[in-house]
Amino acid sequence: MATLIPTRNGCLPRMTGGEKRFSERLEQKLEDDYLLWYDVPVGLKQLRPDFMVFHPRRGLLVLEVKDWKADTIQHADKTQFTLLTPRGLVKENNPLLQARGYATEVYMQLQKDPALRQPADGPHAGKLVMPWAYGVVFANISRRQFTDGQLDAVVPAHLAICQDEIYESIEAEDFQERLWAMFPYVFPTALTLPQIDRVRWHLFPEIRVASGEGQFGLFDQADAPVSRPLEIPDLIRVMDAQQEQLARSLGDEHRIIHGVAGSGKTMILGFRAMQLARELSRPILVLCYNKTLAARLDQLIGERGLAEKVQVYNFHKWCHRMLAAYHVEPPARGSRDFFAQMVQRVIDGVDQGQIPRFQYGAVLIDEGHDFEPDWYKLIVQMIDPSTNSLLVLYDDAQNINGRADRRKFTWKSLGVQARGRTTILKLNYRNTLEILAVARSFASELLLAQDGDDDGVPLIAPESAGRRGAVPELIRVDGDTTEAAVVVAHIRDEKARGRALDDIAVLYQHDRQGRAIRDALQAAGIACKLASGEGKATLFLVKDSVKIVSMHSSKGLEFPLVIIPGLGEMPNTTEDEAAEARLLYVAMTRATERLLLIHRHDSVFSKRIRDSINEVQGQLDRAI
Repeated sequence: MATLIPTRNGCLPRMTGGEKRFSERLEQKLEDDYLLWYDVPVGLKQLRPDFMVFHPRRGLLVLEVKDWKADTIQHADKTQFTLLTPRGLVKENNPLLQARGYATEVYMQLQKDPALRQPADGPHAGKLVMPWAYGVVFANISRRQFTDGQLDAVVPAHLAICQDEIYESIEAEDFQERLWAMFPYVFPTALTLPQIDRVRWHLFPEIRVASGEGQFGLFDQADAPVSRPLEIPDLIRVMDAQQEQLARSLGDEHRIIHGVAGSGKTMILGFRAMQLARELSRPILVLCYNKTLAARLDQLIGERGLAEKVQVYNFHKWCHRMLAAYHVEPPARGSRDFFAQMVQRVIDGVDQGQIPRFQYGAVLIDEGHDFEPDWYKLIVQMIDPSTNSLLVLYDDAQNINGRADRRKFTWKSLGVQARGRTTILKLNYRNTLEILAVARSFASELLLAQDGDDDGVPLIAPESAGRRGAVPELIRVDGDTTEAAVVVAHIRDEKARGRALDDIAVLYQHDRQGRAIRDALQAAGIACKLASGEGKATLFLVKDSVKIVSMHSSKGLEFPLVIIPGLGEMPNTTEDEAAEARLLYVAMTRATERLLLIHRHDSVFSKRIRDSINEVQGQLDRAI
């Protein structure tokens, strides 16, 4: 079954009857390796063909669908059709000209990329590396009516698909033959995965991921003026087809995405925020628990010119803002359970009418697993009922801030209408297979997959997308050498090999560890920034510096190289071992390329990590 983007259910409200039938045939009659797009803006000019059909061996086909009937066509020529409608005679452009115009624009855009052109020493030097074509679907005109009405004089017969050729009974082979007969030429081609990504990168600027920015790098050049020369990077990164399909299919109402670490949840949130910012007049609220993540999201939203439309807060800062804005007395600083009291005063303020409901056109929640159930009851009251737009991103395996004994709940009990609108993302794109395998092995008991019904909260075990890299390293420090000195030495080596300091993070558990690392790096002349206190809000404003971040504050972030010292001090004897394991798992899965763990003392966790590394290395050796 082909992949339609957005999903067919998401498209149905705006499809004509003919488009509904044709989209169903495309999904049913084409195989899994086909990608289809319906009414999606294409290129920097934001063209909107009805359908695009893409296959790595066949090429790219642009189609316009018309619901016209034979008896309503009064006249047709190669430029215009004259139709009899309830409004009288109406002139419409020949749909073949539309399809050809869209296809030509797509061809010209793709052909600019050297990586998508035929080799210079071949017979077709400089031409596009794949076939391309265009055509028209007459959803309510039979082939006989098409011929009898002499429409083949204005739309060549092989460039038209007719009503009786999209019946459910048509054989898949016959249906496909109709599509590929539209191509003026066919040549052996098999696009590589990088070439497929390049095609999508050019067609859909909004799914581009900027190199080095990970899940925050969406919309690189997406809003660039058409007149600006396009810079085509050597390494192309885009959302994968499942992520794009999900991001484009999110409509109004309440929606829950359960996704493993590194599955692109934050990237999908960014896409949705951009989309809503263009569509809604009311402000959009983005909430998360982590102050560092909130600051990073706020910075990137601001850089894209959306700060006036999209407000980003960590949950407790938003509560504080509500109390201040509506003159509700906050709890005394330093009082017991200060943050819990602050949330309760916001809840009471809403119940008593001091704080107004329905303030936002949409609310988007990242890292929703850290939110207490009662917070959701408050949040759903903030959404404008006319849009009723709520998106929650959730992974219970990363619940490191909430209570381990948090009560079980259903979304319905919290006012979140999620039944029938939940999605599960299992593929981890962030980590290499080696990093994810070690992290999974270490936290194997934690990550035992648990089923959840459509209205519950499942625990999902991550699956690797298959990207390869180095096996994580475990270093034991002996003698007079300090763990901080080992960190300094490795950062110096990485810098000498060309790695940018911005790509390195040192994750710590206790504040004293963070301060010790900062002091050692500063003494060594290595620029760094410690995310502590007010430093969390400015962590990414300091460029070309190593980021020193607590394990708790690292959630939602990612870095090519992650160094975790102090492993010998975990688990802390005063803390719950399962909670500590969850915390370390989150820290390990921040690494996209290389993971280094350091310990001086042996501990339960250092032994488990060593065993996990040996187990994964043994599996890899046996696979060779």
